[in-house]
Amino acid sequence: MQTIDPNVDIYRPVPATVDEVKPMTPLEHFFSFRLDSGEEFGHMPGQFAEVSIPGIGEAPISISSSPTRKGSFEMVVRNVGNVSGALHRLSEGDKVYIRGPFGTTFPVDEAMKGQDLLFICGGIGLVPVRSAIQYVLDNRDDYGRVMILFGAKTPRERLFTDEFDEWRSAKNVTLLETVDHRDEGWSGPEGVITTLMPLVKVDETRTIAIICGPPIMYKFVITELLKFKLREDQIYLSLERHMKCGVGKCGHCQVNNIYVCQDGPVFKFSDINAIEEAL
Repeated sequence: MQTIDPNVDIYRPVPATVDEVKPMTPLEHFFSFRLDSGEEFGHMPGQFAEVSIPGIGEAPISISSSPTRKGSFEMVVRNVGNVSGALHRLSEGDKVYIRGPFGTTFPVDEAMKGQDLLFICGGIGLVPVRSAIQYVLDNRDDYGRVMILFGAKTPRERLFTDEFDEWRSAKNVTLLETVDHRDEGWSGPEGVITTLMPLVKVDETRTIAIICGPPIMYKFVITELLKFKLREDQIYLSLERHMKCGVGKCGHCQVNNIYVCQDGPVFKFSDINAIEEAL
């Protein structure tokens, strides 16, 4: 586990300004932040930050934009508590404090280069994975086929839909969607996300799978990936929902002998498949 060095800048809250804020769904708001120092945040896809509002508190939030998109960094916040509720009340120009970036990353510069990529995202799980999708699309020639499967509970809970046409139009990209429960305006597939998996062709010799979503989704998705004959070390998943303090002290994220905020949130499935509590 990482040892805390109080002299390292990532542990010190620094001021940042809200560049943009807008509602995405009834529960989620999109935020764009810019560090007041003018520096880049320095994150990589899959990492998170601690966002604080003085007098309210601090919360871990996944970073949703790629470091290839310069100047600002983006997050999506679900309104589920005191800090997230206070964030939802912010306007452009308001101030917050940021610590980070923290955590492990999707292996965009290592295992994923030169490979076909299968992104499988459920609900708000698309938020951290979007950073990797952007990174791949901004370096498109470094990767093979890109397949994106996205599932939401209902049509109105879908995220980043204004970007989907751009993703679909990129070279050799397939994007498929489903919802658990359709409404009168939805003409696409209905069903859980695993119903989309038979619709993609996977070359087991050169495919990396990246998964993020609600905990109940993981075991079913991994079962299908193993049917595709992917090895366990070809599957990466984010356990970002476990995070709390970001420095391995509060114990909220501890799963057996691992601390998700220090050893994760991105894990190779082969490294945690024996830990029943992890999934």
